Amino acid sequence: MAAESTPLALPVLPLDDEVVLPGMVVPLDLSDSEVRAAVEAAQAAARDEPGKPKVLLVPRVDGTYAGTGVLGTVEQVGRLADGDPGALIRGRGRVRIGAGTTGPGAALWVEGTRIDETVPEPLPGHVTELVKEYKALATAWLRKRGAWQVVDRVQAIDDVSALADNSGYSPFLTTEQKTALLETTDPVARLKLATQQLRDHLAEQDVAETIAKDVQEGVDKQQREFLLRRQLEAVRKELRELNGEKDGEESDDYRARVEAADLPEKVREAALKEVDKLERSSDQSPEGSWIRTWLDTVLEMPWSERTEDAYDIQGAQAVLDAEHAGLEDVKERITEYLAVRKRRNDRGLGVVGGRRGGAVLALVGPPGVGKTSLGESVAHAMGRKFVRVALGGVRDEAEIRGHRRTYVGALPGRIVRAIKEAGSMNPVVLLDEIDKVGSDFRGDPAAALLEVLDPAQNHTFRDHYLEVELDLSDVVFLATANVLEAIPEALLDRMELVRLDGYTEDEKVVIARDHLLPRQLERAGLDGDEVTIDEGALRKLAGEYTREAGVRTLERSIARLLRKVAARHELGEQELPFTVTEGDLRDLIGRPHHVPESAQEPAERRTAVPGVATGLAVTGAGGDVLYVEASLADPETGAAGLTLTGQLGDVMKESAQIALSFLRSHGAEMELPVGDLKDRGVHIHFPAGAVPKDGPSAGITMTTALASLLSGRLVRTDVAMTGEVSLTGRVLPIGGVKQKLLAAHRAGVTTVIIPKRNEPDLDDVPAEVLEKLDVHAVTDVRQVLELALSPATNGAAPEVPVAA
Repeated sequence: MAAESTPLALPVLPLDDEVVLPGMVVPLDLSDSEVRAAVEAAQAAARDEPGKPKVLLVPRVDGTYAGTGVLGTVEQVGRLADGDPGALIRGRGRVRIGAGTTGPGAALWVEGTRIDETVPEPLPGHVTELVKEYKALATAWLRKRGAWQVVDRVQAIDDVSALADNSGYSPFLTTEQKTALLETTDPVARLKLATQQLRDHLAEQDVAETIAKDVQEGVDKQQREFLLRRQLEAVRKELRELNGEKDGEESDDYRARVEAADLPEKVREAALKEVDKLERSSDQSPEGSWIRTWLDTVLEMPWSERTEDAYDIQGAQAVLDAEHAGLEDVKERITEYLAVRKRRNDRGLGVVGGRRGGAVLALVGPPGVGKTSLGESVAHAMGRKFVRVALGGVRDEAEIRGHRRTYVGALPGRIVRAIKEAGSMNPVVLLDEIDKVGSDFRGDPAAALLEVLDPAQNHTFRDHYLEVELDLSDVVFLATANVLEAIPEALLDRMELVRLDGYTEDEKVVIARDHLLPRQLERAGLDGDEVTIDEGALRKLAGEYTREAGVRTLERSIARLLRKVAARHELGEQELPFTVTEGDLRDLIGRPHHVPESAQEPAERRTAVPGVATGLAVTGAGGDVLYVEASLADPETGAAGLTLTGQLGDVMKESAQIALSFLRSHGAEMELPVGDLKDRGVHIHFPAGAVPKDGPSAGITMTTALASLLSGRLVRTDVAMTGEVSLTGRVLPIGGVKQKLLAAHRAGVTTVIIPKRNEPDLDDVPAEVLEKLDVHAVTDVRQVLELALSPATNGAAPEVPVAA
């Protein structure tokens, strides 16, 4: 513990913003009046006392004196290195400053008490470790500065107080830090403080050195890259001179490329502005790479490339007929488009109001009817380039309109990429599966398609990446969809709707014979003269092995058939050539999966009991037959009311309520036992319960099923029906007549009942289908019951089914 000794009277030598610790030797400038007064006063006092003149060195910070000073002796008075008078003073020990006193000279005199700073021997273990740590840190810092002689001097200091005060020489310590060392009288605590200050400085120095090293490495890399690029330019220049090229003809000279390209005027202006920015930017700037990528994209676009349409209308019609059977509506529309284009071209009306004569068609129909392949045939018939854009599952609006080019990895939208891929400004672009476009927090891609597919707007289409106008008015857009209701109404309004409702059985046989069979023969490694399939086998494949609107499953069945023949031939079980007949199908690919109701035994038919009627419906896969089953609950159970099953929608549930209400109110007129409807519960079920069903078109089917149940009369097996029913028994129109009649034809139904107001829709049904169907157009449910219900046998009605 530091002890205090006898008071001393000393002249004050103030140090402005400087601190001297014991053991330090410092030169002071005597030209300062306060320093000179203190030294002269000390010299005057020393004449009467032995020893060297003594002064009190006191730090003065912002005019305030510290409470602790250092006793200093004037070692020598003379001239400093610059010739000014000076004094050399050595710090001897700490002095606690007391009250002021008097003395010789003009200096300020104070009383002070010497502080004893000795540390008892031997040193404790923790103090010894602290001494070692301080010496190690001081040695590390001195070695970095190259002060090897000072290292030896520090290592030779054994006194704790002197070792701590040695920090006063450290140039990195601030005045406040040195003052804290001065006022810490305990030597061990002072050494801890000095060690911590030195440790903090070394840590800061390490961080600063690391940053400086990283900066230097970055600068060196940039300088090296700059030098290498200049050398590369010089090498390229020499190579161009050797090849006889003029300077400035390198491939990446964007200004020359833009000026040489055949660009629209506004696009050229935008490109030259970007070239100016590129020339002003440095090679290391990220903006330079964005500009170069944008210029490459603009220069790769076929701004002035157009294909000439083939105005051979009869030739185009022949191409469409050769590549697709059926689909007359689409073929007529393409023929009309070409005929109008030809007349406009003959009269010089290629461009009117800045817009050309493009087309936007929406091909809507069930899967497998040839919507996607039709696009390629249209391009072939018109002599245009073809490109397909798959939209299924696209959820990001930027996929259509492109990203802003400042984003990392930015790309133009799919429409621009399709034009670039096609290599012309008037291709046929197939927007496949437009009804499968989704929307989420990233935007609505269908909304981005509104401008693309609007003939009045798409001549000034702007992609977010290009940011220049792109003329899409000469593009023929073909959009395909399976479900019409999934397309937003605003988007559907911009397209011309063409429905593809599926193929008849005769058309399927023609397609299988002329298109599917040759393709699958090639894939199976067979020749046309090795395996043939006769027309009867193809018809049975289309009618009984597959039941679909399109031909995908039919093609898979043909492929499976050919694989079986090829495998049997390789196993030595079948000789080639071989003709597949109708009787060979079961042996090769198994039993049929879809047997018409009319071909089954009467007891096996779905309508073999009262209360079952056959309806017609439209699904995403085309038309289909739909059976309705009705039953009455046992009166003893007391379960009255209506029960509906089969995963029905709200509209279909309401149709069932209407059918039941009509029979309750008008059943007596038709001699039906309507009392059962009041006392017993009614259950209506639609089989295929896992499939959701909705719509009003099963109204007359449910009414017929209930009437059959009450009367005990069977519904005719060969009759199917569709139509909405009202509370008064009126039969109201419905949609999808063509698809429903095709489904009835596929299912082997011969009599179809439709609403009278849907009679004009029969014009869309193929003639060969109408020839095989007996179509009845009705206005009232009573007509439906007369046609659909078979007369009661032997004058007695069969027993009414009762629900379990």
